[in-house]
Amino acid sequence: MFLAGLIACAITGILILVRIILGKTTFDRILAVNSLGTVIVIGISLHGFYSSRPEFLDIAIVYALINFIGTVAVLKLFSTGSLGGDK
Repeated sequence: MFLAGLIACAITGILILVRIILGKTTFDRILAVNSLGTVIVIGISLHGFYSSRPEFLDIAIVYALINFIGTVAVLKLFSTGSLGGDK
């Protein structure tokens, strides 16, 4: 089962990399990078489950939060031109 999950993550990652390279707009590419981060979180969780180390789930949660915050920051930067408040 671990091998099937790993193969599914690998195929999904390859398809997402193609979308990052061939994306039509910047927002399509940002969405693809966010999706790749989600696949990486799933891969970290699979590895933690397979190796019976629950610490990897904590690492996956932190990585998911960083991925989310980074995506929101980049989208705000592209939509408004700055990350600040009134400028």
